[in-house]
Amino acid sequence: MEPDIDSPRNSAVGIDLARDEEDARALSLRWSARVSLTPRILFVNVFALAMLAGGFFYLDSYRSRIVDGRVTQSIREARLVAEAIVAVPPRQRPDLALKLAQDMGARLRIYDKDAKLITDTRAMGLRNFVLQDPDKQDWQQAAARFLDAVIDTVVGAPRAPLYRERTSGMAWPDVRTARAEPKVAATVWRAPDRTPVITAASAFPGGGVVMSTINARDITQTVRVERFRLGVVLLIVAIVSVLLSLFLARTIVRPLRRLARAAVRVRLGRAREVVVPRLPERRDEIGMLARALSDMSLALRARIDAIEAFAADVTHEMKNPLASLRSAVEGMAMVKDPELQERLLAIVRDDVQRLDRLITDIAEASRLDAQLSRAKFEPVDLGAMITALIASRDARGIERGIRIRFDNKLAEPLIVLGEGGRLERVLENLIENAVSFSPEGGVITITAVRDHDVLTVSVEDQGPGVPETAREQVFRRFQSLRPAGEAFGKHSGLGLAIARTIVEAHQGTINVESRSDGAEGARLVVRLPARNAT
Repeated sequence: MEPDIDSPRNSAVGIDLARDEEDARALSLRWSARVSLTPRILFVNVFALAMLAGGFFYLDSYRSRIVDGRVTQSIREARLVAEAIVAVPPRQRPDLALKLAQDMGARLRIYDKDAKLITDTRAMGLRNFVLQDPDKQDWQQAAARFLDAVIDTVVGAPRAPLYRERTSGMAWPDVRTARAEPKVAATVWRAPDRTPVITAASAFPGGGVVMSTINARDITQTVRVERFRLGVVLLIVAIVSVLLSLFLARTIVRPLRRLARAAVRVRLGRAREVVVPRLPERRDEIGMLARALSDMSLALRARIDAIEAFAADVTHEMKNPLASLRSAVEGMAMVKDPELQERLLAIVRDDVQRLDRLITDIAEASRLDAQLSRAKFEPVDLGAMITALIASRDARGIERGIRIRFDNKLAEPLIVLGEGGRLERVLENLIENAVSFSPEGGVITITAVRDHDVLTVSVEDQGPGVPETAREQVFRRFQSLRPAGEAFGKHSGLGLAIARTIVEAHQGTINVESRSDGAEGARLVVRLPARNAT
């Protein structure tokens, strides 16, 4: 029967596939995928912040340079005014001061030797020095002053003292300094509307002092114009930053959101339905993450399959002895013959032993991965371990007259880095496997050689060997090729599977090979990273 390609299920699948292909094309970028995420993020954040901070500090430095230049000019003008005042008779000095104040755009005051005011151009009717009342200015000026205060706070600019009129000449610090020292003194003040006011005082012969006062509103206006220009630049930078942020959202947020959705679906138990995009075109961290998540999803899927298969195998393996045990127990209730009851009781004992052995091996196999992940690896001498295992086996006695021989081709210790108890379990399983397959009076040969940084330990027996088609099968759980004549149920089929798990956890390999001399028998080879003896 042909499938219905127009069914809702197939239509939904087609839509999902089309959406996945569209998303995959949207998530993959060509030129930007070659650049690491770190430079992109740093460029966006540092660029805007550097422009912003650099602009503010530049304006503060620019304003300071203009104010310093204006102070120098005021000092020079005060000195020239003092020289001009001295050069004319006292009765002509007020007129000269008035004319100079008009030319300078400043307010001039002349004090006598007692710091008493004798001439003031403002009192003479020249009002070229007028402070603006901030309460009477429009909202634009108020907003400008607010921005001035904010920027001064951000850049840490020094706050000039507030300008207030003084009634006495000695109340001015510049007048006091000019009277006390033979130099021109100047001070920068802050007007109520946050514009700079510059005062400069210069002494002249006879003990008098001339002081000029100027309200440099042009400085504030110039700074505000530059700030407007900087604001335009910052606006452009902000737009560029937004566009770059959208670019980053496309390159980072969208793929991460899709990967997060896939991870959530995996967490909800839908691993088989989830296809994590691998993004092979991307070479940055997002591509690495996508491929890592995809590999993780595949590994998780394989692990789930392995757990399901393991559970099914455990169920199957335990059903056989349980069925035999149940049958024997039910038979004992109906059988009256003592001899037959004894035979049934022997079956019960064998099945109980088999179940106990099976449960023990299953418990060890299920805990093995977790225990190995927490194990602390230390240097282990395999040569001494093999010698001790052989001695212990000889002391207990080996069935069927089997002998074990250790051929150590190295004079130095056989050191590997690992967990001693687990490596001992590997060797015990290999020796036990060789003993079970060896014929009566057979010889088991254990050989250890080292090739550069690899230590190879092989266990050879004289049994029937392992067919090439089954050499990988013997390492699967509950898979066992038992020798003919061995009683059923003496082995769980987990020995070699446990050995492979332990060896692979030690970064090694274990395989079944033919004997090196070509004789009949099996050869199990373990290869582990060697470590120099210290």
